[in-house]
Amino acid sequence: MSSTESTSGTAAPDYPARLDVDYPEGGLSRASTFFRIILVIPIAVVAGLVGGSIASSWPGGSTNVAAALTAGGLFGPTLLMLLFRRKYPRWWFDWNLELSRFSARVNAYISLMRDEYPSTDEEQAVRLELDYPDAGRDLNRWLPLVKWLLAIPHYIVLAVLGVAAMICGVIAWFAILFTGRFPRGLFDFVLGVHRWGLRVAAYMWLLITDRYPPFSLK
Repeated sequence: MSSTESTSGTAAPDYPARLDVDYPEGGLSRASTFFRIILVIPIAVVAGLVGGSIASSWPGGSTNVAAALTAGGLFGPTLLMLLFRRKYPRWWFDWNLELSRFSARVNAYISLMRDEYPSTDEEQAVRLELDYPDAGRDLNRWLPLVKWLLAIPHYIVLAVLGVAAMICGVIAWFAILFTGRFPRGLFDFVLGVHRWGLRVAAYMWLLITDRYPPFSLK
């Protein structure tokens, strides 16, 4: 996918990390929603074993993808490779991409946004794209040393948004039980929080871009 093309297919100056989740137009299962906290346990354990941390959608969604990747041991080696060799091994990137996609599917499921049980390898209705960087041309070798400091404002905002997203999740849980639908406005907000978290993770933990993440839910 071109960096000038969004996951929805519309032309836009996209950030190098993009996420989209199809809205469930046909409604959601009341029974699956009611027991979601139990149903998610097996796949959450798998995600934890693969990534080194139990995947969670709260707070900030994809920021926890970053935590899993860091615990899995990829952040440190990538930082050192950029610092001393100005290289980002492609297979490391591919691992980060596929683990991020898997974690995003788990997050969407636990967030009640989709009923499909998360696949370990199929895209399903959750589309996550990361742009592979040209490390020598696009990435500053020294910036990863201070990104943790530069990203602090985002983590403060995401902490607040994460609480709001949790409240939206509780409201959505009741709405689905009574109506079978996830209110569209709440769905878009929760998706926006996940997108924001993914952009911060791409900047701070995945180290695929030096572009500062926008303060945006879009």
